[in-house]
Amino acid sequence: MGIQNLSEDVLFVDLPFREPQIGDELKNLNEIVITKDECDVVIDFSRVEVITSSDISNLLTLRSLLRETGRQLILCSVSVMTKGIFTVAGLDAVFEFAEDKHAALAAIQHSKDTSKH
Repeated sequence: MGIQNLSEDVLFVDLPFREPQIGDELKNLNEIVITKDECDVVIDFSRVEVITSSDISNLLTLRSLLRETGRQLILCSVSVMTKGIFTVAGLDAVFEFAEDKHAALAAIQHSKDTSKH
């Protein structure tokens, strides 16, 4: 659990499985992104059972902060049930999802490679 630097410009967040820790972790992440130089963020949802509207609000704030600097937010290992919450809320097209951490990192790298051309 926690926030880790996978590289100079990629933060990896392993969310806990329940509230209020999820909300606390997302708030901490938003504060880090505000103060840290440009970075992409991968959030691992593999242990998350349920997300709240507050969690979604924090994710939307994070997405906005990252987009301002041209960076990416990728949610990975999202369960079918949790993905359903995003779908019902109409946010499945707003967020980028990846199967797992490795796929998320590959998507970030691919995005960087294509932006160079």
